[in-house]
Amino acid sequence: MSHPSASRIGRTLTGLTAVAACSAALLPTTATADPVHAPGAQLASGYPNLAPTPPMGWNNWSYYQCGGLNEKVVLDNARALVRKGLAHQGYRTVTVDDCWMTKQRGPKGELVPDRTKFPHGMGYVGQELHKMGLKFGIYEDVGTLTCGKYPGSLGHFAQDARLFASWGVDYLKADGCNVPVAKGQSKERAFHDLYAQQSRALRATGRPITFSVSAPAYFQFSGDAVWHRVIKWSAQLGNLWRGGADIAVQQSTSAAKWKSIQGNFRYNANLADLQRPGRWNDPDFLLVGDPGLPRNEMQSQMSLWAVMAAPLISSTDLGRLSPQAQAILGNREVIAVDQDPLGVQGHIVQQDGDAAVLSKPLRNGDRAIALFNGGSTARTLSLTASSAGLPAASSYRLRDLVTGRSGRTARTIVARDVPPHATVLYRVRAER
Repeated sequence: MSHPSASRIGRTLTGLTAVAACSAALLPTTATADPVHAPGAQLASGYPNLAPTPPMGWNNWSYYQCGGLNEKVVLDNARALVRKGLAHQGYRTVTVDDCWMTKQRGPKGELVPDRTKFPHGMGYVGQELHKMGLKFGIYEDVGTLTCGKYPGSLGHFAQDARLFASWGVDYLKADGCNVPVAKGQSKERAFHDLYAQQSRALRATGRPITFSVSAPAYFQFSGDAVWHRVIKWSAQLGNLWRGGADIAVQQSTSAAKWKSIQGNFRYNANLADLQRPGRWNDPDFLLVGDPGLPRNEMQSQMSLWAVMAAPLISSTDLGRLSPQAQAILGNREVIAVDQDPLGVQGHIVQQDGDAAVLSKPLRNGDRAIALFNGGSTARTLSLTASSAGLPAASSYRLRDLVTGRSGRTARTIVARDVPPHATVLYRVRAER
């Protein structure tokens, strides 16, 4: 969850239209002053690499939001991860998003779980998840309040981090709503200083807690130079970061969900040079299994997220997954592209209107090639092997990672009659 009241605004990036949420209205827009990389600025040392491959798991927010969040929902979805074999495929971090706590801190300044929603407390949730072989993720905010107006961690970073560690938390998603900006201070400086405090507090617990930073999402419309700079220091302070818009929620129309998937793909695809192995661009949750999304759109999101080396974090009712949606989420070969140990985000190598082609190098020398048709009519998409970054060879072996079909080609990689809103994902190998 980030800036829930933000509007969705269109933006063009290298010929592709991005749709994203703007920064919180409470924050001033003087982001270009006093950059954190000015001479003498102090940065926290690099955060431990606790995510050597993109994190995978489940989060309640997009499907359930505040009103549907409770202990039973969280643990039932965790059990579904295990029962359906998705945990074995790598979906192991179960994260409780905003609204899990009461509106007031306790007598010692501590965060207090909402006992109506979580009658056994958050330590119990962590214990139950660990018994299932899963990891426990939780949500907070570095400002005065969370996006849902619950207590933020500002002024309590060390106390909250120790509490999370005592509950067995393995992953913290730290949002950036309601960050105060002092007179004479830039918005960027304010965000950097608070996220740096949170980063140090997590390290001081001695517990390995994967840190998800939301700062860049609040700078997407501050100009690319500022936005990219915030991403760079976020990569020093944490393991992954939200770059822009929240993905659409379950109550959205089917058209809005698809627009949201396209928008998040298109801004994130242009950030490939800012990611590095162990430090991940996060375009937000997978909606695979969400009502109203047809197969082509679910498969497109899964394939595009995989070729971008994005975190694969489901946000749906896993107990009601259709066989089709489960097959998409659990596709071992697509997951392997996302989790490839080389850890490189695929780049756009070709684009034409609503279509885009991405190429991602893999550790064994193969390439993952995604041919995306975002338009409303079927298209034939193609590119040469050299354009994909493949070495010269007499032929190339192609494997369609969705259908399982294999074949060979001489120089040109072709996907014929790609349906509207569909993506063909190939694994390609040069044969000598």
